[in-house]
Amino acid sequence: MSQVTVIGESCLDVFVYCDAIRLAPDLPVPVLQEIHVETNPGMAANVQRNIEARSISTSLITNKNWNEIVKRRYMHDGSNHMFFRVDTPHDIARFDIRQLELGSDVIVISDYNKGYLMESDIEFICNSHPMVFLDTKKILGPWAEKASYIKINDFEYRNSKSHLSEILSQKIIHTRGPDGCDFQGRNYPVEKFEIRDTSGAGDSFMAALVAEFLKSSKIEESILAANYAASRVVRTRGVGVI
Repeated sequence: MSQVTVIGESCLDVFVYCDAIRLAPDLPVPVLQEIHVETNPGMAANVQRNIEARSISTSLITNKNWNEIVKRRYMHDGSNHMFFRVDTPHDIARFDIRQLELGSDVIVISDYNKGYLMESDIEFICNSHPMVFLDTKKILGPWAEKASYIKINDFEYRNSKSHLSEILSQKIIHTRGPDGCDFQGRNYPVEKFEIRDTSGAGDSFMAALVAEFLKSSKIEESILAANYAASRVVRTRGVGVI
């Protein structure tokens, strides 16, 4: 059985679904009435659970206090409109390189750039393992050149574009939401549909990308599977497992 190690910071996602019953009498803000609450592991832990849902053995190297790092979203129960989000402070200890496991078939780095992983950590991991899938919010540089594949969204791509070497450019899977994704000059489109919630779409994309690659060893087929998974998860509310 294939083994995947996911490395990165994690949090607890909390979705508080509410009804907006009236405006407050003292300020022009809606008064929310809580209906129900849904929780799930977030960030790197969400990548792990999505990979594991595909019957792949996984391990997670992450911050021990992940369930104290809370992203709480207040959502309208009917329309899924987000009123606002409240985060606890991201008090995350540094990654300990001694935790690194090199026996897995694939290492997935899910770097949300909250202080858990430094550029030097990522460079060391990529230099130490032959198959590393990297998803990072950092501006890319030479430290990422040994990654096998690099998945970044459109905002992250625009931030890194002026820093990209030819080596990095050939490894980037650039996700573009409803416009699909680009890889090595080719666009991989997705069907058009109504988007309900983009939460966790990138995590689902990465999980499907890795799972399909373990099965087929073909990155083109893996991108198609990842596009399909991400396009399904954004049609549901919350952070789903596809």
